[in-house]
Amino acid sequence: MNLPRICLILSFAALSTYPAPAWADAVSRQMEQFVEKGVVSGAVTLVASKSGIVHWEAVGKSDLASGRSMKKDDLFWIASMTKPMTAICVLMLQEEGKLAIDDPVEKHLPEFKNQWMIEQKEANKLTLIRPKRPVTVRDLLMHTGGLGDVKSPRVTSTLAELAMGYAREALQFEPGSQWRYSNAGINTLGRIVEVVSGKDFASFIQERIFDPLQMRDTTFWPTEEQSKRIAKSYKLNKENGKLDETVVYFTEGPLTDRRRTPFPAGGLYSSAKDVARVYQMMLNGGALEGKRLLKPETVTLMTTTQSGDIKTGFVDGMSWGLGFQVVREPQGVTAALSKGTFGHGGAFATQSWGDPQKGLAYVLLIQRAGLPNGDDSEIRGEFQKVAAELAPK
Repeated sequence: MNLPRICLILSFAALSTYPAPAWADAVSRQMEQFVEKGVVSGAVTLVASKSGIVHWEAVGKSDLASGRSMKKDDLFWIASMTKPMTAICVLMLQEEGKLAIDDPVEKHLPEFKNQWMIEQKEANKLTLIRPKRPVTVRDLLMHTGGLGDVKSPRVTSTLAELAMGYAREALQFEPGSQWRYSNAGINTLGRIVEVVSGKDFASFIQERIFDPLQMRDTTFWPTEEQSKRIAKSYKLNKENGKLDETVVYFTEGPLTDRRRTPFPAGGLYSSAKDVARVYQMMLNGGALEGKRLLKPETVTLMTTTQSGDIKTGFVDGMSWGLGFQVVREPQGVTAALSKGTFGHGGAFATQSWGDPQKGLAYVLLIQRAGLPNGDDSEIRGEFQKVAAELAPK
């Protein structure tokens, strides 16, 4: 009999079934208040330690019209929570020596050579100059590249086509001089992954992140079965104060159509458990359950401030690592988090954060459009406050 292995299994089971009902109820009650107020239709919350789940609950409805109750394994459009996973792909390729984050983007995508930059923009006049230096991979990871954006011409646009469009747009500012949130930059990183790895982006992220971490419900193209578990998205009707169903604007077209663009900046659907596994891996220094995805030093690089004194993010006290936001000074909505907590939010107010000091990951999945600032939402602040105060250390 292998007693050490039995003890390990029992230990993990205990972590997975903890917490005591009172702690679980405190988080759920807090979320139920937002359902009762009509802020959201429902929510899934999850808190994980480095080795197991300590809280995982669902409240409210996933579909108001049908009355379907929210389930713990429901899927959500996680939008920009896709971005850190794209960044992980890039850093994997750096570890393999296939690129360096300080490489000019043009080294891997020649269409970015000789870009212009906007010097002055007036009503009837546009002055362009050459930037002092080219955009780097690091710039794209930190949203300091200044790339212009283009609207995808069709739902089946390739990343190669989109990158060509971004390359032809004039830069908005000197690379590295300021922070401006950029979907174009992250989508360009996805194209770099394709060129450097020789695989399409969706295949690379599936093989290198989703499969090793057993993220079975994370995909750009939910199956018909998975589609039945997708929580509906809602926006507040200001006239009657009720929630109206709205569309996921980043993923137009049939969800199961694999020709639809797999946007590295925000195309993924996922579940709370799957998202938590990414943060558990990062909190464990790049490995989870015996499978190593990143070196510890790479995790440190990605999750510590790289943006210097540049003002970044959508709430005060934030900085930027590589693909992750990093809490520089806990305050306001981040007051319950430790300094150095890293994570990312999504367009419909989803949130995911890893607190290295407490060794905890927090995942909040809702589908609520139209909030003034999803990163600064009251529901996020209250969830993190209750979870951080009551979670077992």
